[in-house]
Amino acid sequence: MLRKEKEAFVKRLAEKISKHKTVAVLPLAGIPDRLLQKARNSLRGEAEIIVGRNTLIKRALGDKASLASKVDGDVALVLSDLDPFTLYSKIGSNSLQLLAKPGQIAPMDIEVKAGETNIQPGQAVTELKAAGLDVQIQKNKVVIAKDKKIVEAGKKITAQVANALKLLDIKPFTVSTTISAAYFEGLLFGKEALSITPAYVASEVAKSFVEANALSTGIGYVTPYNAAYFVSKAYNEAIALGLSANIPEPEIMEKLVEKAAQEANNINKVAGINNTNA
Repeated sequence: MLRKEKEAFVKRLAEKISKHKTVAVLPLAGIPDRLLQKARNSLRGEAEIIVGRNTLIKRALGDKASLASKVDGDVALVLSDLDPFTLYSKIGSNSLQLLAKPGQIAPMDIEVKAGETNIQPGQAVTELKAAGLDVQIQKNKVVIAKDKKIVEAGKKITAQVANALKLLDIKPFTVSTTISAAYFEGLLFGKEALSITPAYVASEVAKSFVEANALSTGIGYVTPYNAAYFVSKAYNEAIALGLSANIPEPEIMEKLVEKAAQEANNINKVAGINNTNA
């Protein structure tokens, strides 16, 4: 790229940046071209993904030095009028399942389930057995006879296992596009902040409310949220006190009469007087 071309690129990019509310950095390491294209298509009309040399991107960012410091390695710039949280969510929804390569570390236990395959008998049978699978030929079909964990999480994937997974079209790796940082209204948002979802916030608010309400109730501090409980508690305690002290209040007169009748009945029983009507 000639000097004039570089200057023109920086000028065009700077103009685009100035016209968008959100500017974000999208790391491209390990992202296949087809996944980047998928992200572009999914964001059409809502965001633009621009790839360029880091030195030129940093120059175009101008006074956004905090974001420019995040431009490191193979990255692209994302320009949008969406708020950074929505943009993070939309970009993160793009993903691909990938085949395993020899030497990669298994992200989880990788298992092969028993059952028929679409593989034709032949050399493939030998390759599947080399990965430790129990393979049989039944009615001219290749069949995995038993479930088999062929790699444990955290273990290295061998060439034999990678080949077997490819034959079986098992893709244990997931790669997705994700924003590492975003600049919005003078503030820089890191990945940790951007990954906070509305559902998570709602859950934390609900949890905090329950804890705060339990604390205020426990120490007897009245709030709009526990006032009904304290009124009910006071009412029940007043009723209990009135019955215990035989206070003739309208609210408990009926219960006092019942209590007196019960006590009289108990006295009659002790005295041997039969109150039963003939």
